[in-house]
Amino acid sequence: MPRFSDASRRLAFFGAFCLFLSTIEFIIPKPLPFMRIGLANLPILLAIRLHPPRFVLSLVALKIFGQGLINGTFFSYIFLFSAAGSFASGILMLILHLLLGFRMSLVGIGTLGALASNLVQIVLARYFLLGDGAWLIGPPFLILGTVTGILLGGFAQKMYETSGWLKSPGGLP
Repeated sequence: MPRFSDASRRLAFFGAFCLFLSTIEFIIPKPLPFMRIGLANLPILLAIRLHPPRFVLSLVALKIFGQGLINGTFFSYIFLFSAAGSFASGILMLILHLLLGFRMSLVGIGTLGALASNLVQIVLARYFLLGDGAWLIGPPFLILGTVTGILLGGFAQKMYETSGWLKSPGGLP
């Protein structure tokens, strides 16, 4: 049986965690079809504190492609919006952590990441779907993104501070 490195096992675990949360989120009723809570970003927020940038970017890519397959949107404009928002969010959150380290909590990082995702998706909606009408969905979209970013970031912060298995080098994940 092949032996996998700890980093590979952790990436697989975090990726599976993203896809599990994405599946849970898929069944939660949404006020509008394109509005999402962003539950699948929880493992990314945790990974930002625990792993190098290459790991985090790999996890973001794994999340994007996995969500596209799970949700059946892989060959649609929804996948483009999701991918653009996820990459914008993931890259901004990673940059914030690299520049500010632990001076910014996961609440701040998660909230700004959610807003980056929302803004990119609003701009895409403006140019590819809705035209000037895209700005009408902006306020509720950004309010929901702020609220969910705060809640998810707060949960991630608490989990990071209290979870023993996250910090254990020998255990899974």
